[in-house]
Amino acid sequence: MSILIDAKSRVLVQGLTGKEATFHSQRMLEYGTRLVAGVTPGKGGQLHLGLPVFNTVEEAVRAESPEVSIIFVPPLAGAEAIMEAAAAGIKLIVCITEGIPVLDMLRVKSWLKKCRASLIGPNTPGLISPGQSKVGIMPGHIHQPGPVGIISRSGTLTYEAVNQLTAAGLGQSTAVGIGGDPVVGLRFVELLEMFRTDQQTRAVVLIGEIGGQAEEEAADYLKASGYPKPVLAYVAGRTAPPGKRLGHAGAIIEGRQGSAEGKIERLREAGVKIIDNPGRIGVTTAEILSSLH
Repeated sequence: MSILIDAKSRVLVQGLTGKEATFHSQRMLEYGTRLVAGVTPGKGGQLHLGLPVFNTVEEAVRAESPEVSIIFVPPLAGAEAIMEAAAAGIKLIVCITEGIPVLDMLRVKSWLKKCRASLIGPNTPGLISPGQSKVGIMPGHIHQPGPVGIISRSGTLTYEAVNQLTAAGLGQSTAVGIGGDPVVGLRFVELLEMFRTDQQTRAVVLIGEIGGQAEEEAADYLKASGYPKPVLAYVAGRTAPPGKRLGHAGAIIEGRQGSAEGKIERLREAGVKIIDNPGRIGVTTAEILSSLH
């Protein structure tokens, strides 16, 4: 089992013929992801990387029945690309694009609700169920199948956590980067809910950062729901001064809201094991899992 994607997931690439999409699609194909088609307006009818290219998502869906789409398009085209995929019936959309205007994303959120589609991102490295499918830009070789689910707001820290878990001989069930923008699709709470019933997942690692309310919402959910699996968390940005942005558009503290200390306190109260040093994510998770036996 894994959440969201598996070896059978049929994946469409929006913006396939662009440079970045070509590079990462090649890596996904090498990993074994079932890419079935691409979309680039004006290039329909061509073959690229051996995949048929269509002018619209609707045409691609009719011809190849993808269930998942990954988007590599410029920021100003990002919102339209997400909404086009949702309108065409794609149920899981992964948007790599960074810098989509916040107002555009607010429009997207209500559209997704109407279409009953889920979004990972934008500004995400994507997601991977090791050994099955990789829909994103993360390096495949550091992952291995295992019992730990990862939900992260930071791309590079995701890779760090994955690498440590692999080195500790644990591996991952599914690793999801939820994206670093102020307005994103699936958040900690929805993904924790999915991991809750996933048989492969025995523990979940959250990687948070300053700004926004996602970690506080996760803490409230965990507290209220009596979560049945151990949850560990590392929150980046403890030393960031208020009003300073930390890497991501969503990582900014305003007043007392969104500070690392506030998030850590709320998570700790909810029974989450706090990891203070990012270099100890792997060993701490291994300790927690071995104590379950």
